[in-house]
Amino acid sequence: MVNGQHTVLGLPCLASGETVSSGAVCYCARAPRLDVTAMEFADVVRKRRMVRHFRPDPIDPEIVDELMRLAQRAPSAGFTQGQSFIIVTDPDLRKEVARCCGEEEHYEDAFGHPWVSEAPLQAIPCVSEAAYHRRYQESDKVQGDGSEIEWPVPFWFIDIGCSVQTLLLAVVDNGLAAGYAGIPDTPRLKALLGIPDEVTPVGVIPIGYPDQDVPSPSLKRGRRSLDDFVHRERW
Repeated sequence: MVNGQHTVLGLPCLASGETVSSGAVCYCARAPRLDVTAMEFADVVRKRRMVRHFRPDPIDPEIVDELMRLAQRAPSAGFTQGQSFIIVTDPDLRKEVARCCGEEEHYEDAFGHPWVSEAPLQAIPCVSEAAYHRRYQESDKVQGDGSEIEWPVPFWFIDIGCSVQTLLLAVVDNGLAAGYAGIPDTPRLKALLGIPDEVTPVGVIPIGYPDQDVPSPSLKRGRRSLDDFVHRERW
């Protein structure tokens, strides 16, 4: 956002929903990106961290919808859009979801309180592998012999990962915080929330306003150096 105007890659007229008539030139696309925009984005990225202690304050439903709209903007192979989210706010249901994550067995001992269930909102990212196979059997995606591509990597998991990261950044940008919990008992969670057989939940994201938090002991490992992280030209 720049000066209150929504922008996407320097295209405010498109991002704001305005249309550009056929053949017209969108001059804003040629405008240089403001340094302040890059700095604001960098700040959001640097502020993002896993939080495991939340205030009980509810989150405005309009903010929740905006978070989901932003998460929906994440890329997907072939524009399959096989990603989905389940939002849970009911306190009793949040506790049941947390049990599927092993909160009582693992997280309470490690962090001293039930942080998965205490957050006022849980977002459960899900993805359908079958949706990608269906999409890549359509006429514009099949290979010359009519067969589906050989997937080099499971793009459905890449795409839901993009959705998760987009959500985590949007959370920070809205003054909120989030954690992430795995799901040891996936069948139980799917039965609890009525998740279809072909859909896979990949985690639980507790979201709320941050309270005084205890950093994870894992942070003592330190961050890798950039030279170790980046391989230039070849490994």
